[in-house]
Amino acid sequence: MTREATAGGSARWHPLAPLAARLNQRMAQWMRRRQGTDRLPVTLERRRLYILPTRAGLAFTALLFLMLLAGLNYANSLALFLTFLLAGFALVVMQQCHRNLLGTEVIAAIAPAVFARSNGVLQLTLGNGDGVERVRLEAALAKAPLVLADLGPRLRQRLDLPLPAPHRGIVRIERLRLSTAHPFGLFRVWTWVHTEVAMLVYPHPHGGLPMPADSGRNAGVCAHTGAGADEWAGLRPFRDGDSPRQVDWKAYAREAPLLVKEYVEDVSELRMFDFAQLRALDQEARLSQLARWVVDAEARGERYGLILPGVQLSPDRGPEHRHRCLAALALFGLEDRER
Repeated sequence: MTREATAGGSARWHPLAPLAARLNQRMAQWMRRRQGTDRLPVTLERRRLYILPTRAGLAFTALLFLMLLAGLNYANSLALFLTFLLAGFALVVMQQCHRNLLGTEVIAAIAPAVFARSNGVLQLTLGNGDGVERVRLEAALAKAPLVLADLGPRLRQRLDLPLPAPHRGIVRIERLRLSTAHPFGLFRVWTWVHTEVAMLVYPHPHGGLPMPADSGRNAGVCAHTGAGADEWAGLRPFRDGDSPRQVDWKAYAREAPLLVKEYVEDVSELRMFDFAQLRALDQEARLSQLARWVVDAEARGERYGLILPGVQLSPDRGPEHRHRCLAALALFGLEDRER
């Protein structure tokens, strides 16, 4: 079971915010040097877990200190007994919180490609190799909402961490945070997983220009019964004039009706999408229009190719060809932009 937790209220500026940001950056660099780059799958070991009291834990500690002072001042043995009992309870809670995250397996982290101006996801797979349930594990990217999960004994679970994709290109994820405050929320144990994940962001498919004319081949499919046809279409009842070589004699031997094998020759439209033909548009508008054509042509089952400065993809179709075309559009000109 997964849940997403978002922080309510609007963000307010704090005078110590720049100092806290620098401290967090220094701490992140130190953790990266200490742990190095993680190669998944990774099991969270004791040396890479950090634990500190939460705000509730600090308040609980202050309460225990006041109870200790009151017990010593009034020589009240019952107050001292209660104080040390609660202190022992806090130590047990700290150990249970640490054990809740210790041994968790980070199996995989992938980010499927998405279109710009949409929200992508980092698909994080966690595993629990122990026979004890892990409750309220928290996973999050930097400056992103938490995603909560309960891991059953010896189970795996996939979490979808939200990841915005405002522009085309590559979104690089250098680290993600795993933490937990279970039980009672007095302590929080956390760790950072430093794994390099890249999410490809396609251009936003937008544009109202018509597709360029096809290469001259006729649209549609032609059915015939020749043996040299491209694709198998099925069986149909025998008609006068059909060739005996196309009869499905095996089916006829099984006491089926006399059937004829039918094939379909694929003669779908062939289109070439050329970046240079969209001279009236700027670069990003051209890429969006080309992405729109690629998506529409794939949805229609047409064969299409793509021509970019320095890149030419031969006509084809299918999910892999669609990805190649959209990836070429997503990466076009990024090297010049980074220089």
